[in-house]
Amino acid sequence: MAFLEGMSHRLRYAPPGPNGETLVEITHRCLAGMFLLRPSKGLNTIVIGVLALAQCKYQVRVHACSYLSNHGHLLISAKSQKQISSFMEFVGSNVAREVNLLHKWRTSFWARPYTGIPVAGGSDIQVQRLKYILSQGTKENLVDSPLRWPGINTAEALANGENLKGVWVDRTALHEARRKSPRPKVYAIDFEEELTLELSPLPSWVDLTPQQRQEETRALIKDIEQQAATRHRRNGTRPLGRRAVLRQDPHYRPEKLKTSQAPKVHVGNQELRKRFFQAYRLFTEAFRAAGERLRIGDLSTEFSEGSFPPALPFVEVNLKLKPG
Repeated sequence: MAFLEGMSHRLRYAPPGPNGETLVEITHRCLAGMFLLRPSKGLNTIVIGVLALAQCKYQVRVHACSYLSNHGHLLISAKSQKQISSFMEFVGSNVAREVNLLHKWRTSFWARPYTGIPVAGGSDIQVQRLKYILSQGTKENLVDSPLRWPGINTAEALANGENLKGVWVDRTALHEARRKSPRPKVYAIDFEEELTLELSPLPSWVDLTPQQRQEETRALIKDIEQQAATRHRRNGTRPLGRRAVLRQDPHYRPEKLKTSQAPKVHVGNQELRKRFFQAYRLFTEAFRAAGERLRIGDLSTEFSEGSFPPALPFVEVNLKLKPG
């Protein structure tokens, strides 16, 4: 399945797995690499609350997530790309609104549309992507363990078989209450609701017992910690530390940003990669051919299943000069 976010963007293609769901790794980054997502108790709670409500509204399964100061990662499954698109639209807009209020930021929040990379393959590639998300904060030399990252990271929750608690603020009801009754003062806390972000096992871990999944997660965390310790010994370095992370200015702009191009897919072997790109090529050819037919006025054009067709073409004005 795929969808188009404007004709200038690369077509996204994410075929469903054996269980009928699409497993996708999501990344969204703050404008100019700013630290607008710098961890704090308030921000962590708010972001988790947004994710929890989005999960409930759009029936998306969340396997793991982590948020550093300037970007976030999610590993999710859904039955259609429409669900994923709606989920991320809700998450992106509401996280931006809440963090803008928190940090008094009044312009664009996200650097660009989120990146969604399908994960195709069995346990090996799924566990690899889970480990990558759990390692956020540690691999950047900010802390020495995922368990010590002060922001959102599902490492501890997955290791203990727990879910995450967050808070959703009903801004619409709050605004209406303040509009109708400016006095006595109306407080946001009166419109807060505690929500739970439920964490689902990886598709390849569904048949494991909860205890086995926790043990597998702890093994991943231990490996991340050992790799970090080895790296610091080799380089003579040390992590920045929790306190330094929490003291960072949320409006800080790094001088250098990561610019590498994201892959189209995460796969477990070359055969799967070949099959994916063959299917992707056929999809893009069919989509663009349908788009060209639509452009020239063929309104009966049918687009591929799982795609978002572009808007109808502009209708030119036919100006006719009147006689005399």
